[in-house]
Amino acid sequence: MTDSSLATYISVDVWSDIACPWCYIGKRRMEKALEEFTHSAGAPKVKITYHSYELSPDTPVDFDGTEVDFLVAHKGMPKEQVAQMLEQVTQVAAAEGLEYNFDSLQHTNTMRAHELLHFAKAHGKQAELKERLLRAYFTEGRHVGDLNTLAELAADVGLDRTEALAALTTRRHSADVQADIAQSHGFGVNGVPFYVIDGKYGLSGAQEPHVFVSALTQAATDRDAPAAAETPPDA
Repeated sequence: MTDSSLATYISVDVWSDIACPWCYIGKRRMEKALEEFTHSAGAPKVKITYHSYELSPDTPVDFDGTEVDFLVAHKGMPKEQVAQMLEQVTQVAAAEGLEYNFDSLQHTNTMRAHELLHFAKAHGKQAELKERLLRAYFTEGRHVGDLNTLAELAADVGLDRTEALAALTTRRHSADVQADIAQSHGFGVNGVPFYVIDGKYGLSGAQEPHVFVSALTQAATDRDAPAAAETPPDA
């Protein structure tokens, strides 16, 4: 983190994709952990920043088929096995209070959604838009690859629809998305969600809340640890 005003915050950098069902589950689990951690006596505040990652960058914007069709082709798994896998993740999501509707889900390329998240970040609305995009994709069956739909979702969280559409049309934040993806490659990330806590600790996958709490507590402990005493110079 470069902003000195945030020096007292623990940073949590999250690489994730809108089209990743475990990223939404991981988000809920992380939120539960933050609720527990930040209510601990003397706990520092936490600053969350979302970063772009594309699970399937070769996906067309207007994919013709269901989520099952995509996964059968993408993973080479039998249709029945894919359907069972989606049912299982739907049940896990439900346990976290999330409603997944894979039958109505519109599979799409998520590049433009990531660009919009950077637009929202520049206007202080990244967290709100992240939640709105995930709900639109997994619950409402909205087409988050369509620019007009994205602009409407931006307006839903208080962003200017016209400005959001202009940013998408001109690809204003394309380089920001690519920079995030390049950084993830530098970390060796090959799956999401992936978390970097205070620039030190990496967590992969939709971990249970207690794992996040442990990592945050360790980061806070490290900050509080006294620096090694310096040996005074010889007189």
